[in-house]
Amino acid sequence: MKYWIIIFSRLPADAMALYPFMIFKKQTLKESQVIINHEKVHFRQQQELLIIFFYPLYFLHYLINLARYRSHHKAYFQICFEKEAYANERDFGYLKRRKGYAWLKYLCERY
Repeated sequence: MKYWIIIFSRLPADAMALYPFMIFKKQTLKESQVIINHEKVHFRQQQELLIIFFYPLYFLHYLINLARYRSHHKAYFQICFEKEAYANERDFGYLKRRKGYAWLKYLCERY
């Protein structure tokens, strides 16, 4: 999976995937295979949703979670896309065997 790297020190997170760009807060983070794998999961999710539909769904899920939990931290970690990426970021073979729309199984799952 090809991607372009951008370093942006004001990024609010360590890394972010905005297909086809992988944005890192620090130069050293672009060497982290765990972070890269996490962001590649997001790339796959974005591709499944034709890229344009991913962002509104991500933001909507965040807003619903924010209303539900009243906490940015909890709302973020309850986003189904993030749950899939965090659950599989250390499994470097995950993307090879991942089934389409795998994020759906995390939609109603809680911690």
